[in-house]
Amino acid sequence: MNKTPSSHGHGFGPTRWTLVLRSQGGTPEARAALSELCEAYYQPVLRFLQREGRHEDAARELAHDFFARLLERGQVGGAHPAKGRFRSYLLGALKHYLADRREKEGRLKRGGGVILQPLESETTHPTAAIAREGAEATSTVTDAWFDRQWALTVMARALKNLEEQMVSEGRAEHFRVLKPWLAGDGAALDAAAAAAQLGLGESALKVAVHRLRKRFRHAVREEVAQTLPEGADLQAELRYLIEALSAPSP
Repeated sequence: MNKTPSSHGHGFGPTRWTLVLRSQGGTPEARAALSELCEAYYQPVLRFLQREGRHEDAARELAHDFFARLLERGQVGGAHPAKGRFRSYLLGALKHYLADRREKEGRLKRGGGVILQPLESETTHPTAAIAREGAEATSTVTDAWFDRQWALTVMARALKNLEEQMVSEGRAEHFRVLKPWLAGDGAALDAAAAAAQLGLGESALKVAVHRLRKRFRHAVREEVAQTLPEGADLQAELRYLIEALSAPSP
């Protein structure tokens, strides 16, 4: 994740997504930014493909091929800055990719002369291709479901980034002991035991938990900001993140 001046109270610097949007000519900065975004948000795409009924190996092969094609273009010319969300672009690109594959496979079945090399996983698991075709034709995976997977990925990355920061500060044990309070169920935890492990009084522990939660919220803000273009409404995206996490999983 890019380190921005925001940790010092000076606001967010240029995000990965902003760099991609600004660099439509396949510059090294654009390719690096897009590559980092694709790597960071691989999981929502993989889960989307699995949710549609694909075998895990087939889903991974499709996800790898999808991102490889995205990176091969070296730019995101299909993205519209007004939409402002990389997740929106990514899901749209994925749907287009799947529709394109179905069209090509349809031409092959009709004798159109299009030769497709089978995915390795589908060669190993022939039924995966059949299951994939049927799932794509009758998909019930919603955009809201994808957004929830996206939100879970954002939270996981923010937590990982916070952990890395605290480890670099020599506070790995501090993070390990207090991490359960970030789940929002601190009342069920043993504050006295945690305080004893860290050599703190219970009042000091409450302060430490408050500070850790504050840092985590900041880490989430930074992670979300990385997927928005310049001038986008960060607060609105954060509110939507909470809504997506709160929605029941279909």
